[in-house]
Amino acid sequence: MCIIISRLTILFEDPFWIGLYEREYDGKYEVCKITFGSEPKDYEVYSFMLSNWGRLKFSPALTGSQATSEHINPKRMQRIIKRQLKTGYIGTKAQQALKLQHEQIKTETKTRRKAERELENKRKFELRQKKKKERHRGH
Repeated sequence: MCIIISRLTILFEDPFWIGLYEREYDGKYEVCKITFGSEPKDYEVYSFMLSNWGRLKFSPALTGSQATSEHINPKRMQRIIKRQLKTGYIGTKAQQALKLQHEQIKTETKTRRKAERELENKRKFELRQKKKKERHRGH
């Protein structure tokens, strides 16, 4: 049986409110960072998730711990949630996953820009050669 755990954490990261959507399934851990402007209301977060679910870009999958299917006492669960809310920081797994995603996007952008720059330089070179030939044409 495949157990899926998903968690959405809304927190303030100066100067914006962000949402960290973490999901764990089949031993894989992925995270997505959602930037909100001002403090979002519950209904705004819900409508955002419904309308933009397909466009969320998750980090590359990291190996995660297997989720347990054992029942947790509701009071214990409340204590765990309270402890997580008290800490108020991004978990290390989430930080690693976001960093990996950031590095991946950075390398893709770098290679794309390099290719565009080379194409532009080639176009300019061709244009210079064409102008040079036109100047020497009739003499």
